[in-house]
Order: sequence, then C-alpha cells, then structure tokens
Amino acid sequence: MAKRGKKYQEAVKQIDKEKNYAVDEAVELVKKIDFANFDDSVQIVFKLGVDTKQADQQLRGAVVLPNGTGKDQTVVVFAKGEKAKEAEAAGADVVGDEDLAERIQNGWLDFDVAVATPDMMAQVGKLGRVLGPKGLMPNPKTGTVTMDVTKAVSEAKSGKVTYRTDRDGNVAVAIGKASFDADKLTENLKTISDVIIKNRPSTVKGSYITNVSVSTTFGPGVKVDVDSL
Repeated sequence: MAKRGKKYQEAVKQIDKEKNYAVDEAVELVKKIDFANFDDSVQIVFKLGVDTKQADQQLRGAVVLPNGTGKDQTVVVFAKGEKAKEAEAAGADVVGDEDLAERIQNGWLDFDVAVATPDMMAQVGKLGRVLGPKGLMPNPKTGTVTMDVTKAVSEAKSGKVTYRTDRDGNVAVAIGKASFDADKLTENLKTISDVIIKNRPSTVKGSYITNVSVSTTFGPGVKVDVDSL
C-alpha cells in the first residue's frame, strides 16, 4: 500500500478510531480535517449485510439531494421529435438520436448523466459496452429511461444522485462539497440514508447496515454511528 502523505496523517490523528460519531459530529469533523487545496467532494459509504449474488438483494436507484452536490451536471438526452424539443427546453446540454450515439461510439464521454426515451433504447443499447463500465447507461430504476424528459433533466441538474451496491455490498454516494455548510451536508446525508434504510431487501437476514463512514475524496473516513441515522 502506498504511503500516505503528511497532511493525511495529520488528519487521521484528529479522528478517534474507537468512536462511532453521531451524524452531525462526523460531518463537522470531516469538514475540519479537510486538507485539499480545492473544494473536495464529500461522500458517504454504507457497508451493507447483503448478498450481492442474489438479484433481490442488490440495491439500485436514485434520489434528489435537497442541497444538490455542488457539481454542475452535464446531461445528454437521446430523444426525437417533440421529446427532443422538451429536453432542450429543460436545459439538456446535448440532445440527439443516431448522431449522438455515433458520437459516443467514437469516444466522446464528456458528460455526467445520460437520459433516453424508451423508443431510443434499441439504439442506446448498442452503447452498453461503452456506457455501462462508466455508470452512464440509462436505466428505468434511476429514472433515466423515461418519457418525462423534462423531469429527468431537471432532477439531474438540481442534484440527483444514483446509488448501487458493488460486489462487496458497499454503496458510495457523493453528498456535496467540503465548502457546504455542515447542516446542508447533514441534510443530504440523512436523505440518502433514509432511502437506503427504506429500501432494505426483505430477504436480508441479520444486520443490514453494518458500517457507515463519511469522508472527503482524499481524506480519511470518519465512522458514523448507525443508530444516529
């Protein structure tokens, strides 16, 4: 493992490794020990007691954070006709059909969210090997395959984040920037926590949320008391 830098080591010293912090304490501490010379992102990571080999224990979805993420989202929309006009009016950055698919197939991936109307999925499906690994494939579960392109674009622009379990049962979600007020980060954190708790698979036995930590992208994690969620 690579040796951590001096600033990282100094940040670690300010964390009580034996303590699980209440949500508000954890957020305040993460802001305090942030050492990046730019406005770093803050994320929460849930370790879930799920068996991801079971399809019904895999979590995937999306939620609009009340205070946004602090990041300007570039949104592309696969649509034709009136739906293309609706997407443009809603503020989509790029709207197209076969031309957009060809552009992406040729290597253009300078966007954060892709939305598609259902009739475009035959075309978009051909881009699975390109969009899938990047987490950009439109999906009904995240509200990005829809006829309501106005809503999809508006939500993406206003702070909608997606979540899904990885192979080890972890869910990592960005909840804002280190420059956010602590109360705004806390509100975002609790919003995604409520969604994760609400969507507990019925087949999960035993402990569901086994560990939670919050951190900046480059900073150390601060353990969160699960009961405080």
